[in-house]
Amino acid sequence: MTLDRAVIIFAGCVVLLGIVLAYLVHPWWIALTAFAGLNMIQAGFTGFCPAATVFKAMGVRPGTAFK
Repeated sequence: MTLDRAVIIFAGCVVLLGIVLAYLVHPWWIALTAFAGLNMIQAGFTGFCPAATVFKAMGVRPGTAFK
């Protein structure tokens, strides 16, 4: 698995988790989904993604988007 795929899978899991928690626990959990979305927008403009930094430190091989 490449770094790009790991980040996209992680972001998708965070979005889905936020939706499920908002439905089952409390509506304010939708803020988690909003945070993930804002982070994806920020990463698109700047090329910096905190999750990519963590995955890179864990030894995930690089992809093409996050270097």
